[in-house]
Amino acid sequence: MSAVEKEQVLQGLTNADWQKRKVAAMARGQGNIAPVYIDRAKNAELWDVEGNRYIDFGTGIAVCNTGHSNPKVVAAVQAQLEKFSHTCVMVTPYDTAVRLAEELNELVPGDSPKKTIFVTTGAEAVENTIKIARAYTGRRGVIAFNGGFHGRTMLAMGLTGKITPYKNLFGPFPGEVYHAPFPIEYHGVSIEESLKALQNLFKADIAPSDVAAIIVEPVQGEGGFYPAPNEFMQALRALCDEHGIVLIADEIQTGFGRTGKFFASEYAGIEPDLVTVAKGVAGGFPLAAVVGKSEIMDAPLPGGLGGTYGGSPIGCAAALAVIDVIREDGLVERANGIAAKFKARLTALQAKRPATIGEVRCDRGAMIAIELVQDGDVNKPAADLTKALVGAAYEHGLVLLSCGVNGNVIRFLPALTISDALIDEGLDILEACFDKTLA
Repeated sequence: MSAVEKEQVLQGLTNADWQKRKVAAMARGQGNIAPVYIDRAKNAELWDVEGNRYIDFGTGIAVCNTGHSNPKVVAAVQAQLEKFSHTCVMVTPYDTAVRLAEELNELVPGDSPKKTIFVTTGAEAVENTIKIARAYTGRRGVIAFNGGFHGRTMLAMGLTGKITPYKNLFGPFPGEVYHAPFPIEYHGVSIEESLKALQNLFKADIAPSDVAAIIVEPVQGEGGFYPAPNEFMQALRALCDEHGIVLIADEIQTGFGRTGKFFASEYAGIEPDLVTVAKGVAGGFPLAAVVGKSEIMDAPLPGGLGGTYGGSPIGCAAALAVIDVIREDGLVERANGIAAKFKARLTALQAKRPATIGEVRCDRGAMIAIELVQDGDVNKPAADLTKALVGAAYEHGLVLLSCGVNGNVIRFLPALTISDALIDEGLDILEACFDKTLA
């Protein structure tokens, strides 16, 4: 069969055809939410291999904040690709990596001098923060929070505070990792209870003088889109200062304008010691980083940090373009406009279905969620309904994602470049799916 004939055959395959081939060729552990195979994407819309159109409220899990195939990002990548695709920043570096590090050092909250390292994935960034914190403090322990998600590698899984599906079957996990409750008012967990639990850890499990780092998401992502209260983040900063503990803000999902600030830590007015960066940084190209106070970042010895693909020249070029787009198009401010639009529609939907929509979370920019319950009871999570609604949305041309420890949260992560008209169209689909599913 000629190349032309092969292409013709491939173009004739349906979503079902590709799903059958995928199941046969790829391990079941790397599943997919919907049997929808994307052929092309533009800004906040996708088209599958059958020509079906979708409004994208997921952006590849908060990756394409500047929209799919943003022209400025595409142009930057094309220009870099014509020069070279890889030399390894640890062998023969290039100016884009230096320029991007300088930008990130300026953007991350706080006035302290900063330095950056580049890696490839969010999980790598998380693991490197622990390496750096341990090198700096000479200590072993790490504290994370229930419901937190920090990645799928072994140490990152150990830090993650959710078993299914991320940790199930994969233990044992690295030692010296401890978990404390995350404050969630809706679920009756107060700031005071969380802080008291930390003090109990210090009494029962590990002395504060032996804790290298506390890692926290300013807004829990996979855990359910719960914002960390500003007072809690401030209390963590004070606690870490008191005991010489490194405070790590995992901003992988919350960064790059997503929450209506460039970084969500800005809401609390604190300066983390280390910040993880990934997802939205490069508009869809694999790139991640750790940015932090220079004194702490320089604790590991030369050669102790890095990786073959870390700081990809293509990823760095894309990231520089992403930062330009965010600034030039006012996307940080646009995130708050998106939140206001969603809030008006979702609270109206909640008023129609108060027994089903327990809470609407719209106070951190375009990182938006609704929590679904039964009979208006927070203790009766509606996981089956959540799954049914997500499935129905795909059937009607809307990309949705779920999350939450109980699998009962629908999260909305639209591109920051999405139009109001597309928001309304997507939420019309969501409302119709509610009507159909609950009929």
